Amino acid sequence: MARVVVLGAGVSGHTAAAFLRKWLGWEHEVTVVSPQPDYNWIPSNIWVGVGLLRKEKVVFPLEPVYRKNEIDFKQARATALYPDGIDGSPQPMVEIEWTADGRAGVRERLPYDYLINATGPKLNFQATKGLGPGGNSLSVCTADHAEETARVFLELVARMKRGERKRFLIGTGHGSCTCEGAAFEYVVNLEFELRSHGVRDKADITFITNEYELGDLGIDGVHIRRGGYVTPSKIFTESLFAERGIESLTRAHVRAVEPGVAHYETLDGLRGEAPFDMAMLLPPFSGVGLKAYAADGKDITDAVFAPNGFMKVDADYRKKPYEDWKASDWPRFYQSPLYRNLFAVGIAFAPPHPISPVRTTADGVVISPAPPRTGMPSAMIGKAVAHSIVNMIKGGDRPSHSASLAEMGAACVASAGANPFTGTAASITVFPIVPDYERYPEYGRDVDRTFGEIGLAGHWIKILLHHMFLYKAHLWPGWSLIPE
Repeated sequence: MARVVVLGAGVSGHTAAAFLRKWLGWEHEVTVVSPQPDYNWIPSNIWVGVGLLRKEKVVFPLEPVYRKNEIDFKQARATALYPDGIDGSPQPMVEIEWTADGRAGVRERLPYDYLINATGPKLNFQATKGLGPGGNSLSVCTADHAEETARVFLELVARMKRGERKRFLIGTGHGSCTCEGAAFEYVVNLEFELRSHGVRDKADITFITNEYELGDLGIDGVHIRRGGYVTPSKIFTESLFAERGIESLTRAHVRAVEPGVAHYETLDGLRGEAPFDMAMLLPPFSGVGLKAYAADGKDITDAVFAPNGFMKVDADYRKKPYEDWKASDWPRFYQSPLYRNLFAVGIAFAPPHPISPVRTTADGVVISPAPPRTGMPSAMIGKAVAHSIVNMIKGGDRPSHSASLAEMGAACVASAGANPFTGTAASITVFPIVPDYERYPEYGRDVDRTFGEIGLAGHWIKILLHHMFLYKAHLWPGWSLIPE
């Protein structure tokens, strides 16, 4: 019997656990550890954040789903790994701390034969003074955050209907943020809803971002073939903002957020203030703080994890100049180089380097997007790692399935208004996600497989995906036939 423990029940962890249970015989154990009792389909938090969906439409309890599918569920957070065993036993262990009522704070050690770190990120609001819920800005990173953002937004809409003018500041709340795509999607949905409510003429909207140019999205932008021409995503995004009257402030690091004003600096050293009545600013990410210990109790966290707290895998982490970065630097199997039974998926793995060039101010402040690792790529990575572990349990000596971001494409459908008849969406496909200038010297990507369109059809696809992926996440009949 093999025991597989999955830390985290987000897109990558939930996908990995579901396929492990599907492919492994019942004599093997699959355990999921997550501090939250619910699954959250995070892409649809955008719609919750403008009041179009209730929180209940994007979350559901995990325990009944796992119980029905014979997956052991523990509502707890992982605190430490003992990959060499502990207390004289060579059995690898993971220490967890329960977060459920009645057992909150109780610690337990779980043995494992294989472990998948799918803990995702810590939402590092503390990186910017005054950032985030409990501070002076809002978020859509969780369903609860999105619900509070919607409450504030709709209150402002009501005041605008009474004749007041309001200022909206949307974007990234730190120079090292990664979710520019989510911020982009939220700002265009907010603008659409202001028009739907008949108050767009009373709103000033500013998009603040750490991107060097609009459309960078943490992947150094893309080039899209349209109408016989190759168009950079910078033009694509700037055109969308121009049509909707959204101002932009690029190359910006938010230094602090005070009530009604964000203080920022730009790459060229300019410091300024951005006043607002509502600010939705996304935080940077870091690892969740997992520690690792050798059998003798020695702290080996620095060997297992990168300085940012994400787990090292089969990537090339050597420091190199930007011009020496290669697609082959990126991991293929997401296996720890130190422990063959330890894997990291989704946001939990440490990228070898950013995709966009790293840029800093004269004072050394990084103002550059970190690489995105969410959504479709996370699910594909989770599935590939699950497949590899199944094959290793059945006798394979190494991972069998790869899912390199430099060898896979991704599709992103960003809603730009959720009305099924008048809404639109920006639909973009990218291949590969990490540019490969050895294979595609001109643009780093295959322009015949990289495209973008804006229209109502994309929005219908977005609605369809919302329902399909929630169906799949429930593990209802035929769930595995729905692609990642």
